[in-house]
Amino acid sequence: MIIFLSSGLFCLLMAAVGIQAQQTPSINDLNAECLGNVIRLSVAPLFEDVDAVFNDTQIINLTPGLATQCGFSFKFDPMGNAMFFASLQNCFSQNMDDKMFSLVMQFRLPGNHMTEDPVYRVGKTCSYTPWTSREILCDRNYMEVSVRRTLPDIQTIPKQPTGGPKARSGNFRRGAEAVASGYKMTAVVFSPSKNVMNVDEVQRKGYAIANTPTRLVLRSPHNAEETYLQNVAGVPMRVLSTSTFFEQKWLVTRVDATAVCPTPEAVAFTPEVITWYMPKHIDPLFSSDAFTMLEVYMGIDAKRLDTEEMAARNYSVLVTEAHIIVEIPVGAVGGYFKSHIQDDQYFVTYTIEPMLELLWIEEVAHENTSYKVLFPITTPPMARPPQVRNYTPLDTVPEQAVFVLELGTFNLDVELLNITFPTMVLTVAECNARGFNVQEQRSPDNTLKTFRMEVPFSDPVVFKERRAEQGVTTFTLQLIYGLVIFPEYAPFSHSAVVDAVLLDIVPPSVTGNCDQENFHITVDYRNQEPFFVVLVGKRLLNHEFAQQYLTKGNRLHHHVALLFAGRSV
Repeated sequence: MIIFLSSGLFCLLMAAVGIQAQQTPSINDLNAECLGNVIRLSVAPLFEDVDAVFNDTQIINLTPGLATQCGFSFKFDPMGNAMFFASLQNCFSQNMDDKMFSLVMQFRLPGNHMTEDPVYRVGKTCSYTPWTSREILCDRNYMEVSVRRTLPDIQTIPKQPTGGPKARSGNFRRGAEAVASGYKMTAVVFSPSKNVMNVDEVQRKGYAIANTPTRLVLRSPHNAEETYLQNVAGVPMRVLSTSTFFEQKWLVTRVDATAVCPTPEAVAFTPEVITWYMPKHIDPLFSSDAFTMLEVYMGIDAKRLDTEEMAARNYSVLVTEAHIIVEIPVGAVGGYFKSHIQDDQYFVTYTIEPMLELLWIEEVAHENTSYKVLFPITTPPMARPPQVRNYTPLDTVPEQAVFVLELGTFNLDVELLNITFPTMVLTVAECNARGFNVQEQRSPDNTLKTFRMEVPFSDPVVFKERRAEQGVTTFTLQLIYGLVIFPEYAPFSHSAVVDAVLLDIVPPSVTGNCDQENFHITVDYRNQEPFFVVLVGKRLLNHEFAQQYLTKGNRLHHHVALLFAGRSV
């Protein structure tokens, strides 16, 4: 029967396949950090698989279910960059007396049919002392509680490896039994259901339980059957409450362990601000009301921020009598926007993963608790309908006129694929080859983009209509932008119709007559005033020169009187 490993590795119900890594180069795109009781690995894009390395020889693929049971979580931004978070007490860390923890992870890139997938390995060793009486870790996919074990030393001896036919170096999930002088973990009782399970059944149901050199560790998915919701100071919280029994001959000892984690309902949204409410007194974790809050820290992606960094990002943390309140502006540094399509309409969400780290001591029991929450928050979808802005200049002649259009605004995960005109569909490259000058333009802070395009009035995709009775010509451009959201390749489109009206060319006319002393000349510009100049003799008739003559007029015509004896005659 599988029970537990005294080395601190969790007993799992999944066979491990021993595989020797073929390539283990180091690259700059992998970065590991020790962040208290969490290890964070930052990984560049393009990795398609992640494994844990056990005893330097066995490679265990981290499926979502195994990651939850073993204390791992993943997050990806829209550009494919990944962060991996691991509890120090995960299944595959080498635990050295609950003081040093060493973890090795392996990442694989997609290969091709000619070569094996490139493999990259990264390892990190972290120290973590001293432990508090109780440590609670809430991550996006699991809740974990670790309590100081007050039992006498619990020793175990492993059974023979039970790996299947593919196992090469034994199985990392060995069974264990207590020696005659030690205690044996026999049962776990869940509250409030009073459901009793043996260790084997606990792990079959997706929970994890382990005995380290000095601590008892339990882990559960948030939505596990034995967890329950409890309203704490008006905030819905998910609770896991257990009692683990150890037996030695005629002695039975019980160790209680409870984890409480916030739910998404703890967050309120406005278009401008995210507000996260955390109860200050988390009732299921306290035996009395007498406690002292020693530390409150905020961070992002499991890393603490100091007060200067928080102020620079406009984050705030307010501690009231009942709550710890975190406020984050929508769009603040540390999060990212993601594009979405619903019924061919463009929406965006904003995602950020704040951390709260608390330390308190109960004055009656004289026991301290370390409480850490990694809490991903995503806003509801916000409509961001794209707009086509028409910057077409109209003070030009049709032969030189162009439509200048700008489509936006989008997140960086949106790309323009093609443009559909009434008579053809052109890719971006084909548009540029045709002279449409399609360009992507980004905002100064490199967070948003627009697509700019220039289409000559003279191109056949532009429809022209002469309205002789009005003396104008209308130019109309119909187009459908074909766009896609990465990395999921979600297509969508945006239609637009833009037009421009230009006056037909009516040539200017010049008429005149004479009196006894002057030439009287009238110039009628018609609709060509911007493109027409008047010369008197060889001199340009500008405002200064016109003061020498008896002139009057407006934008449509001008009257000039010149003496017979004038210099320009």
